[in-house]
Amino acid sequence: MTTSMLLQTIRGEPTLRRPLWIMRQAGRYLPEYREFRKTHSFKALAQNAELAAEVTLMPLRRFPLDAAIVFADIMSPLPALGVEFDFDPGPVVAKPIRDAEAIARLKRPDPETIAPEVMEALRLTRAELAPSTALLGFCGAPWTLAAYLVEGRGTKEFPLLRAFAAERPDLLADLLERLAELMAQYLIRQARAGADAVQIFDSWAGLLSRAEWERLIKPHLESLLTAVGAAGVPRILFLQNAPHLVDAYAALPAEVVATDWRVPLDELQARYPGRPVQGNLDPAVLLAGAASVRRQAKELLERVNPLGHIVNLGHGILPQTPLASVEALVEAVHSERRGP
Repeated sequence: MTTSMLLQTIRGEPTLRRPLWIMRQAGRYLPEYREFRKTHSFKALAQNAELAAEVTLMPLRRFPLDAAIVFADIMSPLPALGVEFDFDPGPVVAKPIRDAEAIARLKRPDPETIAPEVMEALRLTRAELAPSTALLGFCGAPWTLAAYLVEGRGTKEFPLLRAFAAERPDLLADLLERLAELMAQYLIRQARAGADAVQIFDSWAGLLSRAEWERLIKPHLESLLTAVGAAGVPRILFLQNAPHLVDAYAALPAEVVATDWRVPLDELQARYPGRPVQGNLDPAVLLAGAASVRRQAKELLERVNPLGHIVNLGHGILPQTPLASVEALVEAVHSERRGP
């Protein structure tokens, strides 16, 4: 049975070249996705397994990427808790959670009720992919999900969330514990539905100091990662805009550490020899055109040890990205050959 290049890299095995996938690769930079959005809202796409599978496969039909990532939203599992939300354009929570009563009202769901549409989308996608192409599941980290649940929507620096953490750390701990348990169940079920590995997005990790992160966030993120690892599911842990927390995240139980472009991956490799890493070309580089992409990609490949390196952007691909830039990135990575 063929093993995907991405899984080989996660295991630290040598490959003929580095694997490549792109965060938010199924999205607004694709003309075919924009056509879909003329007749379907984002929420409608994410809640329909057949449509979500079709969107998941779109970038793979255009580019020879080494992994597909299921089309969903980090909020997708939250209806199982009884949370109602919409998009405008990012997540907007109908009733923000800011007191003990709101937390007490959260359901303790049967795992089978957690985002069944995502599970079906994974099964449909896996049936269409070659065995050599990995399929990724994902979730939001507990803190990142709490940011939207408490604040009500995405804002600059989430002041209500930070105030809630300062005033009621006990309630925040309760909320994070519930989210960690839900996300562990969600990711394990994604693996059973066909995901070869999962990525945990902690997009708002950098809001807190290292000391506050250790006190408030680490126990719940660690419990999530431990539960998923105990189920035998390979884990990619992504943190955004948090250079002061990179060493703390590298100490957590995940096979791969993924960072944004602010962290030099070669320095991370030097500090943690043998640890697989993912990233981390600045997405804005792709706006500069194919020549700049080729130059920056070449520099990344030369600087970062190829063993255990999954090539990706340092955050999601931008909607205005030219297709020629993606083609240039694919060509740059595929031109690398190692071994016999």
